[in-house]
Amino acid sequence: MSNVFNMLRIAQFTFSPIAENTYVLFAPGGEAAIVDPGAYFAEEQAQLEAFITEQQLQVRYLLQTHCHLDHVFGLQACANRYGLQPHMHPLEQQVLAWAPESGRRWQLPFECYSGPVHYLQGGQQLSLAGQTLQVLEVPGHSPGHVAFYNAAGGFIVSGDVLFQGSIGRTDLPGANHQQLLSSIATQLWPLPDATVVLSGHGEATTIGAEKQTNPFLQDLPA
Repeated sequence: MSNVFNMLRIAQFTFSPIAENTYVLFAPGGEAAIVDPGAYFAEEQAQLEAFITEQQLQVRYLLQTHCHLDHVFGLQACANRYGLQPHMHPLEQQVLAWAPESGRRWQLPFECYSGPVHYLQGGQQLSLAGQTLQVLEVPGHSPGHVAFYNAAGGFIVSGDVLFQGSIGRTDLPGANHQQLLSSIATQLWPLPDATVVLSGHGEATTIGAEKQTNPFLQDLPA
């Protein structure tokens, strides 16, 4: 899937047995960011690399909404391929460190990223192809979970915080249900209702649609 939001385009790839959504934010022939590289199989990584080559992109960022195993399956390969260090919240370092053990428990062993990282904080702004990505801190599903909001394009890459008709699970280490609800109420609900939500799994939705129909969020103040 490829959608156009203002100057940035978004390509979505659904990777791995866990069906995780990896996004490439890009300007054709220009800069790109890979968000949550989840390619597990070699052919998935090849698909991602082929797209970047075909579009003649210069990958500037590897961005992590969080570091659960399905969102970092392809991180080491992308870091090697593009000579980049990932950007993540400091609290996600512990989640990344646990990812190999999670892979063994899920019977999905993989080469986990090991190397330097760049830390992200809420309120930080990243420049990509002349556009601004605002970092929002949205913990609850994972302790250092962030989302990437492009106001000009009217979209947010939300990771596993908010889904079409659902929310992120909170039965994992470091998760907190009330914290997740607070993140949605304070960070996502103030966004315009037309904001397109690009989630870590499943189909896109909008802030307005989830306010109206999401059964887990009907008690949140609109």
